[in-house]
Parts: sequence; C-alpha cells; structure tokens
Amino acid sequence: MASCRSPGSRGARFVLLLLALGCSPSADDRRVVTFPASAVGAEAELLARQLARFETAHPGIRVEQRSTPDAADQRHQLYVQWLNAGARDPDVLQLDVIWTPEFAAAGWILPLEELGAEPEDFLPATLEANRFEGRLYAIPWFADVGMLYWRSDLLDEAPRSFDALGEAARAALDAGRVSQGFVWQGARYEGLVTVFLEFLGGFGGRLLDPSGRVVVDSPEALRALQAMRDSLETGVAPREVLGWQEEQVRFAFQSGRALFMRNWPYAVPLLEDPTHSQVAGRFSVAPMPAEPGGRPTASLGGAQLAINARSDAPEAAWQLVEFLTLPEQMVERARVAGQLPTRRSLYRGDSLEDALPVPVPEARRILEAATPRPVTPVYTELSAALQVPLHRALTGQLTPRAALQQAAQAMRGVLQRRGLDAG
Repeated sequence: MASCRSPGSRGARFVLLLLALGCSPSADDRRVVTFPASAVGAEAELLARQLARFETAHPGIRVEQRSTPDAADQRHQLYVQWLNAGARDPDVLQLDVIWTPEFAAAGWILPLEELGAEPEDFLPATLEANRFEGRLYAIPWFADVGMLYWRSDLLDEAPRSFDALGEAARAALDAGRVSQGFVWQGARYEGLVTVFLEFLGGFGGRLLDPSGRVVVDSPEALRALQAMRDSLETGVAPREVLGWQEEQVRFAFQSGRALFMRNWPYAVPLLEDPTHSQVAGRFSVAPMPAEPGGRPTASLGGAQLAINARSDAPEAAWQLVEFLTLPEQMVERARVAGQLPTRRSLYRGDSLEDALPVPVPEARRILEAATPRPVTPVYTELSAALQVPLHRALTGQLTPRAALQQAAQAMRGVLQRRGLDAG
C-alpha cells in the first residue's frame, strides 16, 4: 500500500483525497469475517494455510481468528454467552455435531439454503445431524465416528458380534497374549454415552424413537447395558475403564496391553508411529459389532460450520464456509489431520487413497454405520440425565433394569419441561 505523506507543493487536493479514502499505514477496507476455530499443532498450521488461500481467492475478505478453549464444554459455554447476548461477532462458528439443533432452536444460527447451500454430496447422517425442523443450519466440516480397533497380529478378522468379541478377548486373556481384552470410554461423561449408543444400536435399540418418545428402557437397551456390565464382570473389559476417557484408552491399546479398543479415528496415526507405539503395523479397524436384530453403529461426531444469525457479513461468512468444505480442502485435511471428509463423492474416487488414516473401503464401511445422536435442542440435558444411571449400573450401584428405568424417567421429565414430550 502506498504511504501517506504530509502536504507539499504538489497541492493539498491530493492529500485530502487520500485522507478521504482512509489512507493510513493500517487501513484495510476488506470485509472482515471472524472465525473462532479451535486448532492446535498440525491442524492449526493446516487451517492457517487454507485461510490464506481463501483470502487470496477472495481479496475483498479478511478472516480474523478468535481464540477459544479446546475443551468442547468450555467452548459451548463461551458460544452460549456470546450468542445469548446477541453478539454479531463471531460470524462463523465451529460447532460440535450435537449443538446444531440447540443453536437453531434458539435462533442463533442461519438456515443455509437461503445462502446457496447445496448439500446433496454430503453424507446423509451428517446432514441429518445438522437439520432442524426441515432446514439445514450447518455444513459438515469433517466427521468423527466411533470404531473398533483390533490386533491384526493376534486375530485373522474383526469380530462381527459382541459375543464373538467376548470369546476372542477371553481366549487371548487366558493364553496370556494380552492383559486387557476390550477397552472403551467408561468414565461418567459424554464419551460413555457414545459407547452405550454403539452397544444400543448393535442390539437393535435407540434412545428416542422416530416420533421423539424415550425408549431407552426397552428390552434391546437392557440387553445392551447388560452386555457392557457383563464385559466388566467377566474381566473382558478391565474395571479401570470406568474412569477412562479417550486418551487413557488409547494408551492401553498403544502399549500392546489390549486386544480390542473402541475409539475415534484420531488415534490411527498415533498408533502407527513406531517411536511411541507398540502396535504400529499390528492393528486394523472395523465397524463396531452387532447382534442379530441389531446393526453396526458408529456414534457420529465431528465439526460443523454455521453462521451467526446476527452476523453483519452473512454472505462473506458463507463464502468462507463454502471454501473450507470444498473437496480439495477436505482431502488436504484428511492427509494432514487424519479427519474424515463428509462428502460422499470423495469415497468413490481415488483422491483419498493416500490421504486417509485408514483404508478407504474400511472408512466407507464405518461411515455407512454412522448414527447421529438424537437431533434435539435438549440433547445435552438428555445426555446428562443418562450418564449418571449408566455409570451407576456399570459400577454395580444399580441393576441395569433400574438404571434404564431411572434414566428414562429423567429423560421424559426433560422433554416434558421443555414442551417436547411426544406422548
């Protein structure tokens, strides 16, 4: 940018014109879009590169990043404070998959079809999680799915049923080949709910039926919770899992102690690092098992991009969302950060062959099992009502039947108080 100079003999008119145009060392008349994306390490570097490319392709827009906590619950609290106060900034929001209906019901984010969203290429489960009352409120940025990790050096194939998983784990434990059979997230937090949902779907159950009624106390749910508790009582799952989240589970599998692990895709590149992992080149991934009458189920996680309903620059914000969710950006994100793209077309070609942390056919199989958590503005409250009884059943403080009855009663109470009871 040319510098401004003090008036000289060439006339004041030129100087006045420069001043009228806002000439100063820091002047920037580009439209500003604020984006509080949380990223660290390689993911942060990737995002910086993509934002720089966006600004080059859109010279009239400048993106400003806002700092947010990495912890999802803290970021959620911060967003609620901003949006509940009617803040116009930030323009673009990175949402957890379970937040979209809550924010849409509150009127905090914009429906995106009006801005030109064309969602046909995105995975159906990711779109389902981001629709509220028939309208799309966020674009799936990348997907997270729960999946089964298994020791390919100790087994020829992944078990397809929970019974087969238990038998394989028991045999490996009895033979002294591992010290832990099946490790999963069992602490009292959202991770426990995602594991329960995968057992639940595997036995043919669900939390809410299609009409929105609570059915977590069904016979299928009882079988699912009993299977989780049986795995602890038989020693297939170590009792330590009742205090474990993702990283403790990963360390157990990474050290070679466990035969099976339930976790998210982020663990794959870490497990493949031979300098830190005892199982590098000795594991594979598969969908979670299922029993007759059930279906392999992968709890859906991941990040979505939404636009603040009070944004002063919704069109510019949409241009950023559209750019970050283009196929080429998703392929780069898969290669650098190991995050699964949400566009179906990418899994049909060869663009992901060297980009995904897992083989493309396996990724496709797992994504086909992706299941959103209940799409409701009160999901967070429903989850909180479920976590305590679940954990008490697993620790032996409640029977599985009593725990599910208690959870169902509490969840129905949430829906009734919020006027969402389906009867």
